[in-house]
Parts: sequence; structure tokens; C-alpha cells
Amino acid sequence: MDDNETRAESFKEEGNAAFNAENWGAAVDCYTKAINLAQSEIRNLSTYYKNRAAAYLKLENYESALEDCNSCLKIAPADPKALFRRCQALEALQRYEEAYRDATQIFKDDPANKPIQPILKRLFRIVQERANQNEQTTSKLDSMMKIAFDLSETVDKRETATNNLLVLARQHAGAELMIKSTIVHQIKRIIKVEKNKEIVTTSIRIIGELCKHNEHRTKAVLETAGVPWLLDLLDSNDLKRVNAAEHCIQTVLNALSGMENRPDTKPATELIDRNRPAIDLILGRLVDAVDSRIIAAAARDAAVELLVRNVPYGQLDWAERLVDAGGVEKLMECAGELEEFRYECSMDVTKSTATVAAVCLARVYDNMYYDTLREKFMDRIEGYIKKKLLTPDIESKVRVVAALTALLRGPLDVGNALIGKEGIMEMILVMANTEDELQQRVACECIIAAASKADKAKAIINQGVNILKQLYKSGDDGVRIRALVGLCKLGSSGGSDAASRPFADGSSLKLAEACRRFLLHPGKNGDVRKWAAEGLSYLTLDAEVKEKLIEDSAALKALVELAKTGDQSALFGVITTLVNLCNAYEKQEIIPEMVELAKFAKQHVPEEHDLDDRDFVEKRLLALGRGDVAAALVALAKTESDNSKELIARVFNALCGLVELRGTVVAQGGTKVLIHLALKGTDKGKRQAAQALARIGITMNPEIAFPGQRSLEVVKPLISLLHPDCTGLENFEALLALCNVAQMNETARRRILSEGGFSKIEHYMFEDHLHLSRAAVQCMCNMTQSEEVVKYFEGDNDRVKFAVSNCIDEDKETAMAAAGMLCILTGASRKCCAKVFDSKNWLDCFQVLLLNPDVDMQYRGVCIAYNVVSASKECAEKLMETNVMEIVMGLSKVTSNDGREKIVEISNLILEESEKWGVIKKPGEDADD
Repeated sequence: MDDNETRAESFKEEGNAAFNAENWGAAVDCYTKAINLAQSEIRNLSTYYKNRAAAYLKLENYESALEDCNSCLKIAPADPKALFRRCQALEALQRYEEAYRDATQIFKDDPANKPIQPILKRLFRIVQERANQNEQTTSKLDSMMKIAFDLSETVDKRETATNNLLVLARQHAGAELMIKSTIVHQIKRIIKVEKNKEIVTTSIRIIGELCKHNEHRTKAVLETAGVPWLLDLLDSNDLKRVNAAEHCIQTVLNALSGMENRPDTKPATELIDRNRPAIDLILGRLVDAVDSRIIAAAARDAAVELLVRNVPYGQLDWAERLVDAGGVEKLMECAGELEEFRYECSMDVTKSTATVAAVCLARVYDNMYYDTLREKFMDRIEGYIKKKLLTPDIESKVRVVAALTALLRGPLDVGNALIGKEGIMEMILVMANTEDELQQRVACECIIAAASKADKAKAIINQGVNILKQLYKSGDDGVRIRALVGLCKLGSSGGSDAASRPFADGSSLKLAEACRRFLLHPGKNGDVRKWAAEGLSYLTLDAEVKEKLIEDSAALKALVELAKTGDQSALFGVITTLVNLCNAYEKQEIIPEMVELAKFAKQHVPEEHDLDDRDFVEKRLLALGRGDVAAALVALAKTESDNSKELIARVFNALCGLVELRGTVVAQGGTKVLIHLALKGTDKGKRQAAQALARIGITMNPEIAFPGQRSLEVVKPLISLLHPDCTGLENFEALLALCNVAQMNETARRRILSEGGFSKIEHYMFEDHLHLSRAAVQCMCNMTQSEEVVKYFEGDNDRVKFAVSNCIDEDKETAMAAAGMLCILTGASRKCCAKVFDSKNWLDCFQVLLLNPDVDMQYRGVCIAYNVVSASKECAEKLMETNVMEIVMGLSKVTSNDGREKIVEISNLILEESEKWGVIKKPGEDADD
């Protein structure tokens, strides 16, 4: 035996010892080391695999157990232990037919094997039942397919049959039967000729359900239908169909890569490597769709959105592949498409296309992690611009400027670098100064986007204000509104600083009034309202404009209605205006000492306007809350832009800062959106959304605020606020919300534990800050209703001692919560009852509680005493040999009617328990007996 074999055997023995000690994780580690050392020694390798499978079974990791059993059986095909353990794993995975096959094989090989006999009987019954169900399901499936795909049947019957098929596809057994049938062929055939939109949409959803979380079925669908057909499903302007197809394609990607439709999911590298050809084919088709001249506008937007959603996953490696496939140029082409240049070969675009393309360019650039990749990205952009500008016609220049505008709204660094290149800004200003209305509009948009930084704004003020003023006199509303927005942006370059005004006093109010007119009376041009909202988004940094707008109910209503359309191109203007009205933007902390230093150095010190005081802000928040702004935020939250999500979360959080608006946010669908925002986006945005959820959870019944599954989904965002980087207020509000969630049910408490909540809540129990420690103790009190938490207190630690000490805390609410916690612990665990006496303060604790003038505290005290006395004779003796017995006797004889009846009742029970243990004598008994 060589050294590796000897070490492998040693690890096996260690694993066996750990297994016998019920330390399953350590056993797995030891067996794994043995497997790694014994790869060349087949004789012992099968033993190590089946031993590790046994440990995996104990850990309920059935997939790994199954894999190890398969590895063992490849080496020793008839190994009875490996077959038995594989049977257990398959049964746990609900693969009953395969489990029954293994059980049958074991019984054939060894009919005297007693452990397998009950398993065989159980599996036989399950397999028979499933066979009967499958037979019935097959019959239903055949009848429904016959109706659904028969064009001669009535539409109502066919719609009903298709919906029934969708329900069946959501069931595992139904999906398995359907994938073996001809349904994919039938759907592929029917979509070509079907005129009923509902049937088409439902058919696409059926395909999505068949692929959901299942690699095998997904591959079967792709083998039958093909990736090109899947992408062709997008090609429609019917939004329901496009949304269904987009979801279906994402589901296919998830199944092939191991992702799920959750923000915190990650792809599985092994799955991706296995399915790389199909995944890359989907990428290629999506990239082709970006600048395709033959697909519908809504389909193009959906294709770009799919790229936006999946480019950030490094395991997919889509960002670099997209650049190499010419995707950057295609996105620029897409962003530069204008409705005014309509030819037979033009792309069909929506109002949101340029915005979505800008977001996609930003996502791709954000995932260029190395300088060489970023240089490659920039080279692609510059190549596109040079190629366009080599053409002498004006149209190419206009398209370039439109694409540059998208860059300035997407990867800002790239856009600023290009704007700074020689001749680009001059070209834009020349276009703005022409008589051509299209050139004027496009140039205005680019000037607005370019003035995003103070240095750029200052340069444009010097060069372009007079041009913008001249363009504002244009007879074309499209040109006028863009020029107006340009002036608004330049006029607001001082930000919220009341002392910094680039234009003359009163100019902001005049510009706001002009925006208001366009917002209320957009005329024939539908884009005018969007631009008016963007103008207000800059002007509302001025507190006077905020107050004027908040009192204008008609303008507010128009703003909200614009948001409810969900137009992504209107997103920036609307949401930024709302952020400004709420004062929800990030403010730099002003340190008084630094202000004095700045004054001494004769530096400008920003000043906050009197109209931005808290009272005025609250008044504006109430006006917005009553104006259905929460519903508008829900509509806007469909964006894929992380920065926009942060702004939406900021407004939600500002609204939830007022107790009276939290119910409105919940009623208008805010919690579902907030949970999504708290899990995906910028770190600041996630914190804002999580804090809004915490505020809702504090004052509202969590069963109403977070119904169903949301009560579990909200836990992770709340726990994320229990972090040192978060403010004390965020910590405090999260603890209060978790306290309420923990009170709901055991499922919620287990979710808190699984998200690592116990240790974080416990950490704040030791905080010096009174409110934080009190909230943590209150939260832990509710958590102790879980058996798992009680086990934590039973362990070798001082947790029970700390609870006893907290019962005599000076803060009444902390003491009340600690007493409640101790009451629950002692009622659930005899070990905890015994551990009460580990505290040197235990007698003080009982005395303080039992003699407390507060009825609730006294009630908790007698309950704890009863639990301790009932636990064991030893505990009863320790407690009753002190003056606690005299106090309990006194309480048992109280006759007042001040709500202490329960206390009297439990005091008598304590005495009765003590008598049963023989700790005290019954009245009249001789003490010598």
C-alpha cells in the first residue's frame, strides 16, 4: 500500500468517526479527501463514494448523494449499499419510478433483506398511484390538445383548453407527460396560423412552463422547435405576446445556465459549459435582432432588455462576446434611429428604444473590467462614429449626434470623452444654429445630455445659451420644448444651493411656468410632455419651484399620469422631479467647523433654502402621497436602469417616512416593487428600498403589508440593514420590522434564521445605544418562539444569563421584553430553566419581577417561576428555599380586582407543583414526617 492509499484510509477512518458522532459535514470533508487521494486506487474508491453518499443523505443533500452512488455503482455495479442509498436519494427527490427500480433490484439480489421490504411496498404503492394518475392525465392531455389545436372548434372552447394545458404544464407530472407528447410540434404549427392573440400568448407561456427549472425538458423543446423559432416568438407588436416570449426566452436561459428569476441567483459554470452552444446561439440571435430591419419595434426592445438583464453575469461572458459580435455598433445604430428618416429598410422603433439601448451600452461598458476591454469598447464606438462622419450627407451627422446623446445617458464616461474630442461640440452647436428643425431638435437633446457635469454646463452656458434662447422662438413645438429643457438644465447647474443661480432671479419660476404649459397642453406632439417633465426635473432643485409645483394639482396630476404610462423615455424626468420634490436626493453632510473654515478662506458655502425645511418637505410628501404617486412609481419600476431604480427607491422611502402614507404605498402595490428594488440595483438604492420596507413593517400588520410569500421575501432586505455600514436609524427600523415579522409564524422565523438573522439580531442586544438594544431584545423575544432558537439558548453559552440580567434592566420596555423572552425559554426548555441559576442575578431577577407594581411584568414573573418549579425538583428546591416562596404565598392570597386574578391562579399552581416535588409541605402536615 503506497503513501496515498494509507492517507486515504486514514481519512476514511476519520470520516467514519465523524459520521458516528453525527458530525455529517466533517464526515463529508474527510471522505472527500480520501476520494481525492484514491483516484488511482479503484478498489477502495467505491467505498469512499458510498460512505460520502451516506453523509450527504444525513445532510439532506440528495443530488450529491445520488451522484456519489452513481460513481460507486460504475465501479461496483451490484453494490447493495450503494443501490440502497441511491434508492433513498431518488425517493427524496421524488423520482419514485427510478427508486422503485433500485429497490426491486436489491430485493431480487437478496430476498431476505428486511430493511428494503417496507420501502419496496411503499414505493410500489406510490408508483401504482402515479401510473393511474398519469393514465388519467394522459387522457385529459389528449382531449385538451385535440380541442386547443383544432381550428374548427369555437374560440371559447379553445381558449379554455389552452388555459387548462398551461395549468397542467405547471405541474411536474403534467410537464413530463407533455414533453413526451407532440405538444411542442402542435404549438409550433398553431402559432403560424392562429389569429386569436390570447391562444398564441398562452401557447408561448406553456413552452415557458415546460422549460422552467428543467434542463432536460428545455433541451427537448429546443431540439424540437429550435433557437431561431424561439426568438421569432418575439416578433410582434402585441405587448402581451412579446412579454410572454421574453419571459419564455429568459426561462430557457435560466434552465440552461442554472439561474432563476431572482436577483440574488448566480449561474452554474458546469451547466453553462455543457450548454454553451445553445446559450451563445441565443446571444447571437438577440444581437442580430438589435438592428434587424424586419422585426417589430416591441420585439427589438424586448431583445435589448434580455441583453441588459443577462450581460452582468460574468459566467455567461456575454459582455465581451457581444462586443466581439459587433453588438456595440448595432446598439449605436439602434440609438441613432430617428422616425424622421423613414425608408423601406429603416428599423421600426418605439419611444423607449433609444433609452433601452443606452442602458444596454452602459451595462456592457460596466462589465468591461479591464483596461484592454474598455479600450476595445471605445474603439468600436469611435469606429462607428468615424464611419458615419466619412459620409458627407447631413443625415449621418444627425444620426451620430442622436447616438452620442444615448451614450451620454448610458455610459457617461464614454459620452463625455467623445464630446470632448475636437470638433464634436462645435458640430453640435452648428447644427443647433441651423434652420433645419430636425437638426435643431437633435442638437438640443445632445446639449441637454452633455450638460450633466458642472464643467460641461459652464462651457455650454458660455457658448450655447444664446442659441438655445433663439431656438425657443421656433415655430416647432418639438424644437421649442428641447431648447426650453436645455435652458432649464443650464439654469439649474447650481443645484440646490440657494446662493448659486446661473441666471437672473425669477428665471427659474418663468422657465417652470413654460414647462407647465407644455405639460398640460402638449398639442399634437406626444413627446412634449416627456420633455416638459425633464425640464421640471432640473428646475425643481429650486425650492421656490418645488413649492409652486406642489400647489399646482393639475400639473402634478399630469406628471403622475405620464409616469403611469410606463414610458421608459419619460422615466428620468418624472422620477427626478419626484426625488427633488421629496428632497430625497443625497445630501453632503455639512460640518460646522468646515463651514467656518470655508468662510475664513472666502470659499463659497452652499446654503439651504428656507422652503426646504422639514415642515415644507412633509407637506409636499403628503400632497404627492394623496396624488397616487405610489402607483406611478410602480409603473416606472419596470426599468432595467440601476440608477433609476435607486431614485424610485428614494421616493418610496421618503413617502414611507410619513406613517400616514405607508398604507397608501401598500395599497398601490409598493411592497412587491420595493422587495425587487431591495434585492437588485445600486447599494444605496437597495438600502433605501429596504428601509422603506422596514418602515412599512413597523406600523402595519405584516400579514397585510407582506401577504403570502412576500412575508418571507422581505426578510433578506430587512436583515441587510443590520450592518455596521448602515445608520443607527436603519438598524433600529430593521429590528422593529423583523420583530413584527418574527411574530407572524414559524416559517417566517425560520427564514430569518436561514438568512443569518440570529447572530445579527443578537449583536445589537449588546449595543450601548438604548433604542437599538431594546429593539434587539424585543425582536429576540419573538424569535424564541422557534424551537431552533431555543436550542441556541440551550447550548454552552451565556445567553440565558444575559436574558436574566436584562429582566432587571433600568429601561422598562427592555426588561419587559427580556422577561417575555425568559418566560418563553423556560416554558419550552428544562435546560433553560436550569441555566437561569447560572446567573448571579437570578434571585434579584425573581424578586424584581414578582414584586413589580406593573401587572404585566408581575405576570411574566410568576410564569417564569412556575416554569422553573415545574422543570425539576432541583430547580424547585433552589427557588423555593429563598424568600421567593414567601412572595409567591403572598401573591396567592391577593384579593384585589385590579387584573391580578391570573397572577393569583399561577401562584397557587407554583405552590401545588412545589408540594408535588415535596419541596414545601401541605398546610397542617407535621414538619418532622
